[in-house]
Amino acid sequence: MLRRAEIELKTPGEVDAMREAGRVVARCLDAVRTAAAPGVSLKELDGVAHDVMLEAGAVPAFLDYHPHFAPSPFPGVICASVNDAVVHAIPGPYRLAEGDLLSIDCGAFLDGWCGDAAFSAVVGADPDPADLELIATTERSLEAGIAAVRPGARLGDLGAAIGAVARGAGYGMLADHGGHGIGRAMHEAPHVPNEGRAGKGMKLRAGMVIAIEPMLHAGGGDDYVHDDDGWTLRTADGSRAAHAEHTVAVTDDGPRVLTLL
Repeated sequence: MLRRAEIELKTPGEVDAMREAGRVVARCLDAVRTAAAPGVSLKELDGVAHDVMLEAGAVPAFLDYHPHFAPSPFPGVICASVNDAVVHAIPGPYRLAEGDLLSIDCGAFLDGWCGDAAFSAVVGADPDPADLELIATTERSLEAGIAAVRPGARLGDLGAAIGAVARGAGYGMLADHGGHGIGRAMHEAPHVPNEGRAGKGMKLRAGMVIAIEPMLHAGGGDDYVHDDDGWTLRTADGSRAAHAEHTVAVTDDGPRVLTLL
């Protein structure tokens, strides 16, 4: 992790530029959400997002990304996780079925700046109420984290707010994972925890930009397993999972969400 002094504070103009990258990501996610239906393959959804990026002159942030833990570069434009897959699933030939719980994560670079966001939704016209509640709670936990963003707040305040919503509803959370700083690179310092103690951790300052992303498990456990592809993370108990994420700038006027339409 970078030292605090090495965290890049963005100028208002740079935050505006990141907002444009965030708009591209939002349009990608909106197009994928519209296209997701029974019979549509995850690879086809990947193509939908890629088309939006190409039209905007943006560069996929995920495609060919190769962190140290992965055996190979990521082969998709989006992460497309279904049912018990929490995050990082490769968009392959699987065709969506009625009632699948689909989580889509997307990142894009525009003019050198990155945006990153995610949503979860149920495929088809007859969703399971339990899935809808899991998704709604994940979104509420994201909203709680965003609401805690302000200069002078601490990262522990964000984690405490997110965790209170998730744990209060009886859900598990993906162990050892959370959000991150973002800017000229997709992953920058600091790590943004999904659980924490209020008043503890790094202090937020105007100009910081972070991605906040709770990942909740319906079964109540936190453990996960890796697929053989080295990327996909699944709940260890086989329960369903949901993921929500926004890129958020810390400003003197409060949080500015950069990945809304």
